[in-house]
Amino acid sequence: MRVLYYDIDTLRPDHLGCYGYHRATSPNIDRIARQGTVFTNYYASDAPCLPSRAALFLGRPGIQTGVVGHGGTAADPYIVGRDRAFRLRPEWYSWPMAMRGCGFYPVSVSPFAERHSAWWFYFGWREMYNPGKGGGERADEVVPIALDWIDRHGREDDWFLHVNVWDPHTGYRTPEDYGNPFEGEPIPGWISEERINEHFNGFGPHSAQEPGGFGPGRETPRAPAQISDLADFRHWIDGYDVGIRYADEYFGQILDALEAQGVLEETAIVISSDHGENQGELNVYGDHQTADYITSRVPLVVRWPGMDGGLVNEGLHYNYDLPPTLMELLEGERPGRWDGRSFAGALEGADPGRDHVVVCQCAWSCQRSARFGPWLVVRTYHTGMKDFPPVMVFNLEEDPHEVNDLAEERSDIAERGLAILERWRANMMARSTSTVDPMQTVLAEGGPFHTRGRLELYCRRLRETGREQHAEELERLDGGYLVGGG
Repeated sequence: MRVLYYDIDTLRPDHLGCYGYHRATSPNIDRIARQGTVFTNYYASDAPCLPSRAALFLGRPGIQTGVVGHGGTAADPYIVGRDRAFRLRPEWYSWPMAMRGCGFYPVSVSPFAERHSAWWFYFGWREMYNPGKGGGERADEVVPIALDWIDRHGREDDWFLHVNVWDPHTGYRTPEDYGNPFEGEPIPGWISEERINEHFNGFGPHSAQEPGGFGPGRETPRAPAQISDLADFRHWIDGYDVGIRYADEYFGQILDALEAQGVLEETAIVISSDHGENQGELNVYGDHQTADYITSRVPLVVRWPGMDGGLVNEGLHYNYDLPPTLMELLEGERPGRWDGRSFAGALEGADPGRDHVVVCQCAWSCQRSARFGPWLVVRTYHTGMKDFPPVMVFNLEEDPHEVNDLAEERSDIAERGLAILERWRANMMARSTSTVDPMQTVLAEGGPFHTRGRLELYCRRLRETGREQHAEELERLDGGYLVGGG
């Protein structure tokens, strides 16, 4: 048995063909999807990158690991404390260590640990290859390392290979000579000149007027400096989609290498991401700043040898449910501290998923959201200098791009979602090794890491660009602080 995990950073599901996208961004992923199961409601419990992979590889959500941000105290896991043994006991094992426990040889090709100083990520791997550019790599700089490893070891049994590429992440650095396979093709239909104009006159880090963060971006062949009209948006979204296509082509090279080794059909293949990417939703362009449907929902495609393909599972699942699922499929032992729930039955069409999921964000804003039925209820505790009210409600079946906030019309749904969030928090804190909710730590240390200390700078920018009213509102809210976390 062999397991390949192809980890594409910053990949939203609805830009893949197997999820219904109209552009041919993912022919190789789509091929594997036809042979396996596509999960349409698979969520990173915590976003963005560092909290998401902490939840996935440590088997628990951020409220239990302590990792909910990108800096400050909440960027490192809680220590085990007095019960920490000379070597961590099996109940505390990470996903790769658990794979070792059931006889697998785990290998990672990824810059993630260095990019985020995530020292804990090294735990369990037998081999770790760091391409060395801290997430600035292209697939042509990452995948050859994996191809070399497959050439040397592919025919061996019982390996687990993690390959992490970053091409859809901003910078959009696909080589110019690759061209633009999507030139002239329709852009996503939900966006309009009117909406972009509204966004351009709005505010927030990575908004239409500041896609570089707190000011214009750097004009590149694959991205405009600002998004002022549909032509700019086309330029921008083409850059994102070309990055996905580039990552997909290199995934195809891995499939070809496994086939050349004669092991492709007997290799389990998992394709996923750490988080999605808002591309205009909630006036965030090319970033992952929210606990919403767009940032928190991630693709998951699983092809398992001997199981039927062509399945679609619409159940609600967390990313930290994936390691227990593999443990069940591999008949391995699940670490006792893991909080996930196996959905192995979904690969045979028999798992309806959870009743609801709760997703969290503390790096660019402080939000928690409840996803249940068609509904998303977003609770904002700190806006991170964005235009967010305390509570938002969206009907995702009718409004997947979160254009129409129904909080006033559907106060019943808002109350139901807030009750889910309160019960979830109480339940999670009862099982935590800490008595402190890590969101409270983020708020106490000055709010979301990426906006901390930027208020004066950004308000100056707003006044210089004729948006004084927004500067005044942000100053009134002290950068977006609304109420205490909880």
